[in-house]
Amino acid sequence: MTYCCGILVRDGIVMIGDTRTNAGLDNISTFRKLHLFEEPGKRVMALSTAGNLSVSQTVVSLLSEGIENPETGERERLTDAPTMFQAAQRVGRAVRMVNESDAQALKDADINFDVSFLFGGQVAGRRLCLFMIYAAGNFIECTTDTPYLQIGEHKYGKPILDRAVNYETDLYDALKIGLISMDSTMRSNLAVGLPIDLAVIRRDTMQIELNYRIMPGEPYFTDLRERWSAALRAAHIAIPRPPYATRPVEAMAPAEAIDTLLLPKKLANDASAQLTAGMTLRKPSR
Repeated sequence: MTYCCGILVRDGIVMIGDTRTNAGLDNISTFRKLHLFEEPGKRVMALSTAGNLSVSQTVVSLLSEGIENPETGERERLTDAPTMFQAAQRVGRAVRMVNESDAQALKDADINFDVSFLFGGQVAGRRLCLFMIYAAGNFIECTTDTPYLQIGEHKYGKPILDRAVNYETDLYDALKIGLISMDSTMRSNLAVGLPIDLAVIRRDTMQIELNYRIMPGEPYFTDLRERWSAALRAAHIAIPRPPYATRPVEAMAPAEAIDTLLLPKKLANDASAQLTAGMTLRKPSR
């Protein structure tokens, strides 16, 4: 299983993906699922993959080597595309080519043709774009209304993105929120795990600003996980209990009633202080 997310904000794009693959409980491996294509000053692209590893690797290889244009007969590589839209079309065409060649054999082996991609980047002089490509080769484009896309095991990491990300979010705050989304997924699904690959593309720079792999024990991510868990515990305690109990506050002893009413406010203040104390993610040096 896989979890990848892409976040599109005004300043750029954040791409995050885990590296865990499994073919059963006792066959777990690490494979990179975030692929970067860069021609500094001309174009920069990032492609995240989820689903059947053999299918996604074949698609990436086709895009790197070039696929034949049925109208001109010329071989076209991903990085030759004049726009991100046409590049996304080439990803879709490569997916359909693999489907045509491999789908029946996979079906005969009782294996689903299951693959999806996140594709983001920019060509010089063109818009910064983020797409999600499906197994049929069709795709959708990310918009400012919902400035993120996910593939793979996405349900656990979606709530934090829904609540915390908007198009005006700072680029590295978006990276922080994306890592919290990844942590939430890892916490609930053992098929998603470290190392984590991430990339940051700043608008109009035509280069990868950050290409980083988080390994087990990495200090910042470990601290983020601990702080987020502590903040969630404090937050749920800080929320007043439902007023549905058979024993209302008025029936409690005075000291117990005071503790019941004041404790949530104190914990809420503690949680707020903790969240703002040290979770600022600064731009790393390249």
